[in-house]
Amino acid sequence: MDRRKFFSVTGAGAAAAAAGSLGTTGLATAPAQAQTGGKLPPLKALLGHQFGTLTERSASWVARYGVDAICTSPVTTDPTRLYPTPEEMRKMQDLAAKWKLNVVMVDSVLLTSSHIDREKNPAIMLAQSPQRDRDIESFQNHIRTCAATGIKTLKYNMSLLGVVRSGHIPGRGDTIVEKFNAKEALAKNPPLTRAGVVSPDAFWERINYFLERVVPVANEYKVRIACHPQDPGTPPEGYQGIHNVLGTIDGMKKFIALHESPYHGFNFCQGTVSENLENPKEEIFDVIRYFGTRKKIFNVHFRNIRGHRNDFVAEIFPDEGDIDFVKALRVYREIGYEDMLMPDHAPAVPGDPNAQRENFPFIFGYIRGLMDAERRREV
Repeated sequence: MDRRKFFSVTGAGAAAAAAGSLGTTGLATAPAQAQTGGKLPPLKALLGHQFGTLTERSASWVARYGVDAICTSPVTTDPTRLYPTPEEMRKMQDLAAKWKLNVVMVDSVLLTSSHIDREKNPAIMLAQSPQRDRDIESFQNHIRTCAATGIKTLKYNMSLLGVVRSGHIPGRGDTIVEKFNAKEALAKNPPLTRAGVVSPDAFWERINYFLERVVPVANEYKVRIACHPQDPGTPPEGYQGIHNVLGTIDGMKKFIALHESPYHGFNFCQGTVSENLENPKEEIFDVIRYFGTRKKIFNVHFRNIRGHRNDFVAEIFPDEGDIDFVKALRVYREIGYEDMLMPDHAPAVPGDPNAQRENFPFIFGYIRGLMDAERRREV
């Protein structure tokens, strides 16, 4: 059977369509200027970056460009242990301190952005008990190690498809950039994953099962857990049988309402959220205000795109996209955002494995320039 037809047979397609509205109505929140007599609060955002395990090379490289804070991970000596020990975290922090870096966020060993067919520890997202309970206990222990070592935020994904793209096109200069077109992606009729068909209801059950067990631990230890929205949202009929419920604004709003807590929010990828809007160049600012005024933005992937939901170009440089970054930065200032603004998904160059590493410094400088100009702006 054609799998796209299979979705409608199971009823999953209809359910996804009902869950897939963008829900941007009612997002607008009065800007901080209006609330404070026309004066904006100081800009407190930090220039940040994220990368894998912290090493001498990665630490010295990021320190070179004046980055304020970082998200990284310690070396975990036992690959079967799905969380770091306090000692491993402190070793990472000592290395960061050597290069005058401040680690404010770490990645979870579990719940990465990988495709479920390649994920080494899939039990939470596949709802496989009792292994998912053991994995959730590991996540809880990671929260505890963050608290023991002064790390205030732990980031994670609740993804089955990873980052979905449909191809590449030429970018600026000699770069190539990734795109997603829903019609092109569906035309390939990709096979179901090992997860099978996952309806919106089934996806929400897995999310709720996780949150009801980890949010109380985050509350107890006062460590924020930051979830990345799904990149991108899938069409109403789903993709590979999966309905990405965190790929709409309605889904993101529902997510933060489940087990509401000041320690439960988003690793807010501005690029991903823009990809999930019909008119991102106009809508993104009120989305930032909605989640920002509720203090649900714990980190920002300050990434630009061209296009809109179901048809966009990603991984472009921040100065060539549809989103006005000057205006976006001002909105982050309006909401009193105090955490990292960091690059994400730098363009690549065919045949050059170091190209992204070379392209990130341009993005650091671009964001730093915007931040410095905004701090000096009369308000």
